[in-house]
Amino acid sequence: MNKQLSHYVNRDLSWMEFNRRVLQEAQDVNNPLLERVKFLAIVSSNLDEFMSVRVAGIQDQIRAGYTRTDFTGYTPAGLWKRLIKRSTQMVHDQYKTYREVFRALGREGISLRSIDELTISQNKAVSEYFHEIVFPVLTPMAVDQSRPFPLLHTKELYLSVLLSKTNEPEDEEPLFAIVQVPSILPRFVPLPGRMNSKKTEFVLLEDIIEQYIDTMFNGYTPIAVHPFRLTRNADLSLNEDDAEDLLAEIEKELRRRRWGIPVRLEVDKGMHPYALELLKEELEIEDNLIEIDGPLDLSFLMKFSLSIPGHDNLRYERLDPVYPQEFEETDDMFEVVRQRDVLMYHPYESFEAVNDFVLQAAYDDDVLAIKMTLYRVSGHSALVQALAKAAESGKQVTVVVELKARFDEERNIAWARQLEKAGCHVVYGLVGLKTHAKIMLVVRREQGTLRRYVHVGTGNYNDSTAMLYTDIGLFTSHPIIGGDASALFNEVTGYSSPYDWKAFGVAPSDLKEKLFRLIDRERDNALAGKPARIIAKMNSLSNQEMIDKLYEASAAGVAIVLIVRGVCCLRPGVPGRSENIRVISIVDRFLEHARVMYFNNGGDEEVYLSSADWMTRNLTRRIELMCPVFDPELRKTLINMLQLNLNDNVKARELQPNGSYAHVVNELLPFRSQFAARAIPQWKSYV
Repeated sequence: MNKQLSHYVNRDLSWMEFNRRVLQEAQDVNNPLLERVKFLAIVSSNLDEFMSVRVAGIQDQIRAGYTRTDFTGYTPAGLWKRLIKRSTQMVHDQYKTYREVFRALGREGISLRSIDELTISQNKAVSEYFHEIVFPVLTPMAVDQSRPFPLLHTKELYLSVLLSKTNEPEDEEPLFAIVQVPSILPRFVPLPGRMNSKKTEFVLLEDIIEQYIDTMFNGYTPIAVHPFRLTRNADLSLNEDDAEDLLAEIEKELRRRRWGIPVRLEVDKGMHPYALELLKEELEIEDNLIEIDGPLDLSFLMKFSLSIPGHDNLRYERLDPVYPQEFEETDDMFEVVRQRDVLMYHPYESFEAVNDFVLQAAYDDDVLAIKMTLYRVSGHSALVQALAKAAESGKQVTVVVELKARFDEERNIAWARQLEKAGCHVVYGLVGLKTHAKIMLVVRREQGTLRRYVHVGTGNYNDSTAMLYTDIGLFTSHPIIGGDASALFNEVTGYSSPYDWKAFGVAPSDLKEKLFRLIDRERDNALAGKPARIIAKMNSLSNQEMIDKLYEASAAGVAIVLIVRGVCCLRPGVPGRSENIRVISIVDRFLEHARVMYFNNGGDEEVYLSSADWMTRNLTRRIELMCPVFDPELRKTLINMLQLNLNDNVKARELQPNGSYAHVVNELLPFRSQFAARAIPQWKSYV
């Protein structure tokens, strides 16, 4: 690698390190067993998305003959080799962990059984299930001269079936067929209990189908049956400039996604060589082939872990989010926000407060308009229903729906149509830019004037993920923030000249430059001998200019701590460059998702909430938002919340100069920030 570029960690290799940290949670014997099962599922889901987007993109570059190095010193071909090697090793370690976890689950009375381990009564139940439920759904697909190789859908499970005609000589070339394991049916099937046993037992759907595969091929003898799975390139390639109807163009592209170029082939270990060679030839795949010793696609384990009855001792203690105390004893949330700003910390505080705020606005006769952005919403969003109610009652409701939210495109299209039917003005954002900002504006008539109420957040308006992700939301009626909020919606929904933002930093217009100014101010303070410190919490850091700016500040003496959950291309601990920078990552029960920035500012501390990570796409290709927290008490609260993370010595890992991560180890008592946030009744005043 070029020495001049060795100050950076490659983005995709850094992502592999992140998924390794997720796998470590599945390996951690201190985590409850069924929670370890969930982490195994997350590793698989993460790898699926990584392969279908990032690795697929590298594959496209190689196919196009692109040979230039990136700023971290890697060519696409060189990076491809390293990623395939590391991902193959990760899958090997994942399945080793899978076997360890299920041995431990077996001791707790929870088992996935193979067909040959079933009792007579269990075999009878499985036979009935197959013939009554499974068989009618199956479609065997033969491959021969008259029936070409079928379209294989991405990330679906299939069985390859080799057959010989009954009474034909054994040396005849086998026949080949494919059977899709129907994803509409549960992947795991509960078994009736054994006599005098309290065990909870299951069998996998593909094992049931394999057991009765001969019922689909009368007159033929199955020689070998093996599961396999294909991952295709799933990145959307939109020509927004030429698209007359963006919604229709995305729907068309989603259909095209089914034909994406194959990226990865997962096969059962010991697959018959004839079947394997046929698949490789038909799919034109050689390099990214993974043999798996166990069930393919462990993402099903998420539903599996949730379906196990009882066994609360094998799970984390239930967390019931509390309703924010500021709103607990009031029927008028507007009155509360009029008096003071309100900060919420999810999932410890309930997202219901956001739904209730929109619902109150929908039924309030004095509310004239509601405007908000929607990036990812849940399957049964109360918030969307409230917006529809508001529009039906005659209010001006404007919703900026991001149709290009990866893998949520179809759901967002459905929501967009539902909102339009209710009378909402639905906007699909600006050409070439994803709308990733999380903001809501309510305009209300009060005593002959108009007042703006604003909610800004670090996470999506999604009540499901708000129970699984740590995120922060701010309610405010501050007039400067309200003015900026109105200007932001005007830019997105209409024609508007560049605005002189009073409070916000907005990408792609000025967010990066504003962050640079804030970092430079800390640098200048350090050079002048004043206190200088930066704490920045985000999901990912990969923009080279931002990294170089942090290196400048570090070299000037600014103390910098970065809390980066996922990708981090900055390399800490480089003498003369980043020796004043510390990077930690926290992977725990909840997905750390909040973006919070702290600047010491010579003692006059400033704190910001943001929707943006410090990645090139966030700073240059998305509409993003950074909002200051003006209330001094709430600033103190946010600093306390950052301190929780900085004190973590149980689930925090620190980035090493070589790009690896090591658990934080010190002489202090064990401190787990996510559990502490829950355990401290008044966490907002934690010191």
